[in-house]
Amino acid sequence: MKSDQHGLSRRGFVRGSVIGGTGLGAPALLPLIPAHAAQASAAPGSELSPGGAAVVAFTNQSAALTPDKTVATACQFCNSNCRLNVDLKAGRVLAVRGEDDDPVQQGQVCVKAELMPQLVYNADRLTTPLRRVSGAKGSPRSKFEAVSWQEALRTIAGKLLALRDAGQAHTIANRTTGRLPRGTGSLVARLFAMLGSPNNTDVGPVCNDAGGNALAATFGLGNFTNGYGIDGATGKDDLGSARHYLFLGTNQAETHPVTFDYLLRGRKKTKATLTVVDPRLTPTGAAADRWVAPKPHTDLALLLAMLHHIVDEGLHDKAFVKRWVVGFSELRAHLAKHRYTPAWAAKVTGVPAATITAMAEEYAQARPAAIFCNAGISHQLGAFDTYRVATFLAAVTGNIGRPGGGCNFMHNTWPGDLHLPPLKAQVPKRREALPVGPDYFAESILTGNPYRLRAVITQGNPLVSSANTTKVKKAFEELDFYVYTGLFMEEAAYYADIILPVCSGLEMEGVYMRRDDRAIRWQEQVVERVGESRPDWEIWIGLAHALADLDTRRTAGDWRDAFPERWMDYKQLWADFVSHTPGAGGMTRERMKKRKEPLRWPCPSTDHPGVSTLYLDHPSWYEAAESLDPGHRGKRFLTPSGKVEITTAELEKKLSVTGHSALPVFYTHPEVTGAHPTLAYSSKFVTNPINPQAVTHPVRLGVPGSDAVHRDFPLMGMTGRPSVVHFAEVTHWTPTGKQLNGIRFIQIHPDTARQAGIADGDDVRVESPRGSVTGTALLWEGIRADTVFVPNTFGPAQKVGDLFGDPRYEAANTLPDDRYYDNLSGQQAFKCFACRVVKA
Repeated sequence: MKSDQHGLSRRGFVRGSVIGGTGLGAPALLPLIPAHAAQASAAPGSELSPGGAAVVAFTNQSAALTPDKTVATACQFCNSNCRLNVDLKAGRVLAVRGEDDDPVQQGQVCVKAELMPQLVYNADRLTTPLRRVSGAKGSPRSKFEAVSWQEALRTIAGKLLALRDAGQAHTIANRTTGRLPRGTGSLVARLFAMLGSPNNTDVGPVCNDAGGNALAATFGLGNFTNGYGIDGATGKDDLGSARHYLFLGTNQAETHPVTFDYLLRGRKKTKATLTVVDPRLTPTGAAADRWVAPKPHTDLALLLAMLHHIVDEGLHDKAFVKRWVVGFSELRAHLAKHRYTPAWAAKVTGVPAATITAMAEEYAQARPAAIFCNAGISHQLGAFDTYRVATFLAAVTGNIGRPGGGCNFMHNTWPGDLHLPPLKAQVPKRREALPVGPDYFAESILTGNPYRLRAVITQGNPLVSSANTTKVKKAFEELDFYVYTGLFMEEAAYYADIILPVCSGLEMEGVYMRRDDRAIRWQEQVVERVGESRPDWEIWIGLAHALADLDTRRTAGDWRDAFPERWMDYKQLWADFVSHTPGAGGMTRERMKKRKEPLRWPCPSTDHPGVSTLYLDHPSWYEAAESLDPGHRGKRFLTPSGKVEITTAELEKKLSVTGHSALPVFYTHPEVTGAHPTLAYSSKFVTNPINPQAVTHPVRLGVPGSDAVHRDFPLMGMTGRPSVVHFAEVTHWTPTGKQLNGIRFIQIHPDTARQAGIADGDDVRVESPRGSVTGTALLWEGIRADTVFVPNTFGPAQKVGDLFGDPRYEAANTLPDDRYYDNLSGQQAFKCFACRVVKA
């Protein structure tokens, strides 16, 4: 499908910068207004728009609107990690502009940059710690009173110590989120180690952990393999030099528009082809040469068939495989044994065999070819195995360790595991953690299996992000003690005993968001903090000091030495991260402040350019690899063998305890139509080999499926981002966010809608065996007739939309079944649930 058929240009995804002005089309911040007609040259005081029209800068020489200061920061809303130049007057934000000198960003930002100030200047911000005084947990009539930070932190510390002293440290849990300043998770882990709790979880199972797990198993590191822009070591373009892009389950045009625009610029130069695999047509698919729409949750079959065709036809890179790949002959035999042919996959996916064959040949023959994946793959119960097969595709075609290639599984980024100085204090022995995935919290609270959580702290909003929301609500109603940290009174806040206000991105300095290609940038604080809000790292250090004051078993010195006061200054905290984190020695604040573009990890020294292409056969990579672990000296791939590992006896043994194999077999969600092979979970627990600190339920794969559920719920539903406007739930608390996309549009194929008596714009209800949610019907020919798309991140507490008459919606995750998840990575299966659509 050609992009020109849809009238799309890259300007449809991003907004450019104009010298001396703000982003084009900014609705609120110092707009530039096009003149009446195109001119050969602009008049004094004006510029030319991208279309050639003169653009009059009405704010030029305005005494009131001329900035007196500009601060360089970064956007907090997606992994494009755009630099923002924020113009200020008297300490107030006038405009937000992109960075012209960043060769990837090229001055561009998307609409979300305009939302950053709206988080600061927002009447609904939490500004002081709060304590519950009355009302049932979860009730919107809950009453809270303001308390001091000291009282709030001492209340939390007292509860945690009481549980620890009762031998219940393991019943304390924390759930982080992607919105945290980098390194906060390391502070949480340190505090939990000293308490003796194993249940310090992150956002990965709700986001994209499975991709990182698969990358680590095959190549050695769990990170996005290639880089956007020029490789500082070779001077050559990396991802922009691809000859083919294979996008699986990613709508990058809307989720990461600025980096997608960079890929489109590269594609224009190289004439690269683009295939997009997604059950629905998105702006990304509209820009593609080929849009492929398989059934939800069947990407594993599609990839196995592509791999079968490449191997069977001898289209693989024989020299690379012979030198660098372990397990290829076993893979070939496995594919042949199971007959994972394009014809077989066509029956599973609904994609014609000829299309699958063409996709395989185009990918194998392009060289270099880059694979991109995102939540569309991660949010499947077979996420780890599906990602593993994607890594095999790159490996057998020689598209790993090569500029323009790789497995670019989005959100599998650095920094994550930032190291602090070793703890001097003794830490108690910890029992096993709950199964990986914070969505298991509800099961633990309600059933006590394997034990019952009693105190939970979150930095996200589990009442919107967790699968089977009805069950999660019930669990949080019964939870003994809950601490919510956030910007607004989101849904989860009404279940809290203590509420802590945090800062938005413009109110702090440091390293906040990161780009998918392991790149980070330093951001300066732009405005004063709102009210008494604090950045997350200060909250955890403050909690440690409250524990020091109250702990009768551990000395106050233990806590204060482990969490020194100087870390309240993020500059000093970051300096310790740099000093103690492998491969980060060159990523100093001073160096990053001087750069117009972000800096990629690994970067072992201040004269190292940072690594763009992981596993590149180049001295800069070998130097970086050794900095990660002296045992990697001379290794290209960081696996035990030093090669790409498709299957080994060790890996097979490791995975088999959970019911998986190093060579994946096909299975899918039981609510995919067609009664395909699925899985069954054991009630027992085993140690999770991918996340050995935790337990998991083993599975039996290949269990015959049933279509019984589809008698009442004939369609397949899937959730995802509403549009480019929104990122998680927080953008729903901005006026522009709700103005542009405050309606939940349920995408339904016109034929399906006609059979249900539904017209475009009707109020509808999507029902699953777990519950129902409402929305507005959007008849969309670009979606499979058997599939319905339900935008997520909407929630009933989002009152900002009331200004525009937007409905208050129940969370979309009311619909998926939390029982079905990837038992290795913990990924929840948000991408398929049986459903039906009726008029509301």
